[in-house]
Amino acid sequence: MDISFQLYSAREFTPWDAVLERLSGLGYTQVEGFGGTYDDPAAFRALLDANGLSMPSGHFFPMDQFEDDIGKVINTARTLGMSRLFVPAVPPEQRVPDAALWQSIGVRLEAIGARLRDAGLRFGWHNHDFEFAACTDGRLPMDILLDAAPTIEWEADIAWIVRGGQDPLQWIERYASRITTAHVKDIAPEGACLDEDGWADVGQGTMDWKTLMDALRAAGTDLFVMEHDKPSDYERFARRSIDAYRTY
Repeated sequence: MDISFQLYSAREFTPWDAVLERLSGLGYTQVEGFGGTYDDPAAFRALLDANGLSMPSGHFFPMDQFEDDIGKVINTARTLGMSRLFVPAVPPEQRVPDAALWQSIGVRLEAIGARLRDAGLRFGWHNHDFEFAACTDGRLPMDILLDAAPTIEWEADIAWIVRGGQDPLQWIERYASRITTAHVKDIAPEGACLDEDGWADVGQGTMDWKTLMDALRAAGTDLFVMEHDKPSDYERFARRSIDAYRTY
């Protein structure tokens, strides 16, 4: 049973060699990279190999790097063994319900995706909650983006969809052919885990992950990534979450 772990969740608990060793010991076989793991791709790849881990996917922020130095991005991905590259967000000033802005972002993503596919790589978008705030014309940025970039994949962060006030099952059904990868995270009950920004370990919160996993697998999603945006103890989160995942 392969399951990935977004290393951003352990960014406050380095050194990475100890983190990777612990994740491997808990049963994780994959990790997802982010900017903090790309300084020396060859050295990090050696750490992955030493712990029997692979890195099939990674986040790259900001998206400008795909346009300004795509060669460096491709080399980083190839060195680390990635096949799926995702833009995880836009800068804070762009996280607004502006239809024209999201249309332009989608056009840029579509162009980037074409270049990466030419290099043998896959490309897509990872959402937060701001993509679900309606624009003045009533459309949602998430729809605008996926319409403007019809060939990119979607790494659906299911809990952020919920925080955006949406029903994730409806979005999974609507974009089943686009959701190739999913973030598995949980939301704490109201008033709980305030020191962790209201996030919970998977299986300890309010999300119906058994139903969600059934829907995602039926849609063809084949890469699942554990994430907690602000854990107070990454090892506790990693352990509880993989134990819960095994029951889904």
